[in-house]
Amino acid sequence: MGFAIGAGLGLLASNPWPSILWKACAAALVSGILARWWSGVWLRGLRESLEQQQSAAQATATKPNSKA
Repeated sequence: MGFAIGAGLGLLASNPWPSILWKACAAALVSGILARWWSGVWLRGLRESLEQQQSAAQATATKPNSKA
C-alpha cells in the first residue's frame, strides 16, 4: 500500500523514475513500520479487554448470591 502511494505521488509530481522508485520504497518502509506499531497497539488493547471481561466474569461467578 505504501509503495503504491509513494509511486502514485511521484507520478503526479512528474518526478524521474529513480526518484519515484526511491520515494515509493521509503513510503513502503514507513507504512510497514506504522502498520506494525498500530497492530501491536490494537492487539494489546484487545488482550486487555479480554482480560477485563474474564476477570469480571470470575468476580461475578465467585460472588455469593445474597437476596435480602
